[in-house]
Amino acid sequence: MSLPEDLKYSKEHEWLRLDPDNEGIAIIGITDFAQGELGEIVYVELETIGEELSVDDVFGTVEAVKTTSDLFMPISGTVLEFNPALNEEDGDNPGLINEDPYGEGWIAKVKMADPAELDALLDAAAYQDLIG
Repeated sequence: MSLPEDLKYSKEHEWLRLDPDNEGIAIIGITDFAQGELGEIVYVELETIGEELSVDDVFGTVEAVKTTSDLFMPISGTVLEFNPALNEEDGDNPGLINEDPYGEGWIAKVKMADPAELDALLDAAAYQDLIG
């Protein structure tokens, strides 16, 4: 299982990467650990585009063969975009989350309300300690 050092992690198993092309924008997905625990992901739902959410608010769901799991916001902000590659109309490939959780399997882009909240997230070593 990989844990990229350049990401921030939440205790709820989401990761966050600052968008290198857009200041103040964060890219969010679920960790390799989370996708492994969920198993084969068959559907992702995100109905919060345009909404301003707080830390730990549910921003979507991931449905796997075994279970359905809520997605929790690692920081406050406005949900701007859902990864079109996961969308039924644009490619219907939610399995990208299983195949490439830190790359093509990203889930959402968010305009951060308070970048200082990044300090409350875990680095790779602290997340590794959390999951064992």
